[in-house]
Amino acid sequence: MLHPIKHWLTITKHRHKVMWYCFQVGIGIQGLRHDLSKYSFLEFWLGAKYYMGHQSPTAKEREIKGYSQAWLHHKGRNKHHFEYWTEFNGQTYVPLEIPIKYLKESFCDRIAACKVYLKQQYTPKSPLNYYLENNTDSILFPTSAKVLKSWLSWIDLYGEKKAFQMVRRIKTYEDMKQEDTWSL
Repeated sequence: MLHPIKHWLTITKHRHKVMWYCFQVGIGIQGLRHDLSKYSFLEFWLGAKYYMGHQSPTAKEREIKGYSQAWLHHKGRNKHHFEYWTEFNGQTYVPLEIPIKYLKESFCDRIAACKVYLKQQYTPKSPLNYYLENNTDSILFPTSAKVLKSWLSWIDLYGEKKAFQMVRRIKTYEDMKQEDTWSL
């Protein structure tokens, strides 16, 4: 059954949250472009077809088909996804260091996704828990993983407002070394 209205409402709510968070961390213009591919014909209609409301439709599509055509389309067009930052070295795929501005967008994306899908069950630990449950450390470039994990832990440790202020100050990986909480 198609759920185009529910899907549109969900992705738009998510996108607006990400835009707001992107402004909070200093990448507002980038936030305005966040996830526009979700409104493309392919991604939108597959999202409406596999809509569940409590998690991404790509999970249901993957469960049924063994892969998600919508996800393959999405990850190749959106640089805030770590899967975009992989390269084939002739034998295997290797992670690349994610530029800070896209890591910031990924940070905002994870918080917004957890809030939209978990609704009242969201806690400040939710974005970090999602990161840990999916074994993301093993897939990302090590420095990118360490930084993103630190930022997600700041949400729980300091609250959103303070965490966003701290992330906003980070412009390079070198800036992270100046933070007292780098070793988290």
